[in-house]
Amino acid sequence: MSKNMIIGQSGGPTSVINSSLAGAIEYAFSCEEIGTVYGMINGIQGFLEENIINLTKRFKGKPYDINRLRLTPAMFLGSCRYKLNDDEETYSQIIDMFKKYNIGYFLYIGGNDSMDTIKQLSEYAEAKNITDITFMGVPKTIDNDLAVTDHTPGYGSAAKYIGTTIKELSRDAVVQPIDVVTIVEIMGRNAGWLTAAAALAKGEDCEGVDMIYLPEKVFDIDKFMARVKSLSEQGRSMVIAISEGIKVADGRYVFELSDHVEFV
Repeated sequence: MSKNMIIGQSGGPTSVINSSLAGAIEYAFSCEEIGTVYGMINGIQGFLEENIINLTKRFKGKPYDINRLRLTPAMFLGSCRYKLNDDEETYSQIIDMFKKYNIGYFLYIGGNDSMDTIKQLSEYAEAKNITDITFMGVPKTIDNDLAVTDHTPGYGSAAKYIGTTIKELSRDAVVQPIDVVTIVEIMGRNAGWLTAAAALAKGEDCEGVDMIYLPEKVFDIDKFMARVKSLSEQGRSMVIAISEGIKVADGRYVFELSDHVEFV
């Protein structure tokens, strides 16, 4: 006997998150084990409010619409920032909803918080000996920081954006009659993949960035200032890519030092 599938999206939108949705829907349509495919409007929060769309009626037999979904940025199903807590009533409500819609497959597309939601639901089901529901996290985060993944959909388009933006900034910097120091703070609190993508700006038409600082490496303020001074004495403008999560040797984020360190 087939069971139904429900899928949702959560967190921040990306250029390709709907591609993951389209792929999951299309594959589900090809599986005899899966009956109706439902979508959560605004993630797990919408699911709790029973805000659900029938994706089988919306997309089955409509390859043009699925392809259009695949190429559309942002989030077709909407998003939320809802986090599950230890409230037994909330978990019980979710399980009741699974039974009501005969859900056997729960897919959630998102980043760290979304994967945590999947983990919590999976652990709750295991604790309650609920074995007829499969929980699956579909990775999405543009800073590519999900553990046990090679890469996450969304990172590629974000990396391309970083590379082209840095290229434009580098070109702008060299046209000025004065020496300009441009510091670009880039997303990635604990993972430096996006900041590292600034290196993509370098090519025959562009010198690219002068320095890249990643959160995986200790940030030395004195060495940084010495390097900036050295390059400025060469009479050149600079573009520097820095991760938002850089830390000094004692583990503090650099932004925490604003009251204690004066940059001259």
